[in-house]
Amino acid sequence: MSDLHSAAIDAPEPSGFSFENAMRNPHILAMPGSDKALPQMTKKTGTTIVAVVYKDGVVLGADTRATSGSEVAEKNCEKIHYLAPNLMCCGAGTAADTEMITQLIASQLELLRMNTHSPSRVITACTLLKRRLYRYQGYISAALILGGCDLNGPAVYQIHPHGSTAKLNYTTMGSGSLAAMAVMESMWKEDMTEAEAVTLVQKSIGAGIFNDLGSGSNCDVCVLRMDGTKDYRRNDVKPNEVGPLRAQVQHSQVLQMTPGLTPTLGQPIMQPHPARVGLADIEVMEVES
Repeated sequence: MSDLHSAAIDAPEPSGFSFENAMRNPHILAMPGSDKALPQMTKKTGTTIVAVVYKDGVVLGADTRATSGSEVAEKNCEKIHYLAPNLMCCGAGTAADTEMITQLIASQLELLRMNTHSPSRVITACTLLKRRLYRYQGYISAALILGGCDLNGPAVYQIHPHGSTAKLNYTTMGSGSLAAMAVMESMWKEDMTEAEAVTLVQKSIGAGIFNDLGSGSNCDVCVLRMDGTKDYRRNDVKPNEVGPLRAQVQHSQVLQMTPGLTPTLGQPIMQPHPARVGLADIEVMEVES
């Protein structure tokens, strides 16, 4: 072996960024059938969901925009799902996955309540959800925030699509979670009142709505109290109400088309449909076999 070759082997690898594939990758993309061989880009889902524990319960919040790629599919959808009378769950990710998994766990919790004759516990719902998600290794695209009150007090759990969980005093999830978490970390405090917790959730969802393109429309709020009562406020805040803005627009009278403005020929163009045929007008004929 020559000294030049051995020196090349012993030379340290260059540090910094490597651009050795900069010329190769465009050629691979230009080859026929490369779009099927290369992995497809993951679609980004848009949502902002939050939850916070206060002195006497839990407050959950979510926006109401559902997206399909870069288009807004639904402006006023529900992202706070029912699990039990004392448990609610916010869902981010694929709408069908969040809807179906919450319905499935809600039915299992109902059967368990009928069997045990006792209210559902928050940790029970968390265990059922994370076991179901872990079984599918993240292919169920459902990022959940579970909140509720039981004999152990109010609790909030963050559940990721692959099954990992965390018990927190406040949490956010979804594409607008960073903006919402900035508000949470700056305003959250221990032993908050219900009014303070609701205001914090509204401001957190508003931060996600105005700073994330995947979140928008209105803000839903759900309050679960230790006394067993629940207050689900649908469209509690409407920051994007367009009705008053459209009412302020002054349209020109020239553009208003009044009835009778277009001249007609004076005769009906379409002939009226003939009268319906009754059974008396039908003549039955014998057919030879």
